[in-house]
Amino acid sequence: MLKIFRASIMHTPQSPFAGGLLASYEDGALVIKNDEIIDLDDYAKIATKYPNAKTHSFKNSFILPGLIDTHVHYPQIPVIGAMGLRLLDWLEQRTLPAEAKLADRKIAKKQAKIFLKQLARNGTTTALVFGAHFATAMEEFFIQADKSKLRITAGLVLGDRLLHPDLYTSPQKAYSESKALIEKWHNKNRLRYAVTPRFSVSCSDEILAVCGKLLAEYPDLYFTTHINEQTEEIKLVKEQFGAPDYLETYEKHNLINERSILAHNVHPSDSELSRIARANAAVAHCPSSNMFIGSGLFNMLKHLEHRVKFGLGSDVGGGTGFSIFKEGLNSYQVQMLQQNQLDLGSSHLLYLASLAGAEALGLDTTVGSFEIGKKADFIVLKPKAKSTLAKNLKYSSSAEDSLASIFTLARADAIKDVFVSGESVL
Repeated sequence: MLKIFRASIMHTPQSPFAGGLLASYEDGALVIKNDEIIDLDDYAKIATKYPNAKTHSFKNSFILPGLIDTHVHYPQIPVIGAMGLRLLDWLEQRTLPAEAKLADRKIAKKQAKIFLKQLARNGTTTALVFGAHFATAMEEFFIQADKSKLRITAGLVLGDRLLHPDLYTSPQKAYSESKALIEKWHNKNRLRYAVTPRFSVSCSDEILAVCGKLLAEYPDLYFTTHINEQTEEIKLVKEQFGAPDYLETYEKHNLINERSILAHNVHPSDSELSRIARANAAVAHCPSSNMFIGSGLFNMLKHLEHRVKFGLGSDVGGGTGFSIFKEGLNSYQVQMLQQNQLDLGSSHLLYLASLAGAEALGLDTTVGSFEIGKKADFIVLKPKAKSTLAKNLKYSSSAEDSLASIFTLARADAIKDVFVSGESVL
């Protein structure tokens, strides 16, 4: 059955960082057949071309690609807003004790439902989720993620030192529990599995070796962890491993490849950036978290110069909420504060919130823009009557202006509906 979705439509079919332009249709129409996009054009042309299709019209609304979150923590909703602490103290005093509570399967199930619903309500259709340390919690998470119909990649978090005592695992347990979850959930419907050591601070060489073993046994798995988030963390990692830099602790176990996504990377060396690019790995840029826990300002220009892929991550709960629009705005503000600032526009922000995330996750032939043949993942955004966004948009003189207003002012209350493969998930 053919369906037409009519609204003001915007997407970035190519990277604005490489000269791509914002594609916009003031009165546009997206044509969906089953779960795929088969056409996009001005509504007048589409209506003539597909006279028998059912039309869903959204007045005073926008259709944008589904938002993509490249780094967000399932257990950390309770610690959003935990102020006054830098990373290592924030983990020890607030975050790890909260994560230990997910040993209770009922708590894990409840939190998974809340977490996934918040992703959808904020317009996120695809997410790389940093999971829990308990296999039972991850079982509940995958059950709920499958029901949510979102595109979710996640995995059991592994660590064997410098954690809350209840979160420790062993190499043998890490391998067996991960393997069982992989066999059951990887590539089931819209789910994928990511091998997930917490970070080198909390992982011995033995745990990282298990990660390498899993990746070797299942070559289509994903890998995610943290890297170069804060200077104290980097110093500790070098001392623990006797390594020249942070990245080497992962490279040693063959963990860095085109399916690897590294969160933060606020303080990388030029050598690390070159090696990440050479491996075709990606970085999750988490601007609100980087500011909230005092990590520093992400050097976007350096990543671009080294041709490192990166998308946006909300990093709940170091991050200040689920909105990828907010992360786009924060990424813009961070660049404005830097001496080597980039001339970012709203099209860059939309790209970072959608297609760039898809590229980082290896899904750019499936989602991230409205090219013909891609899956119909999109959001419908309608400003609340009398809201600042609604008032502001009346002064817009271009699609770029409207998109800038959206990134600045739109949050969950402006999301009218969310579609994955052409099906509403709200």
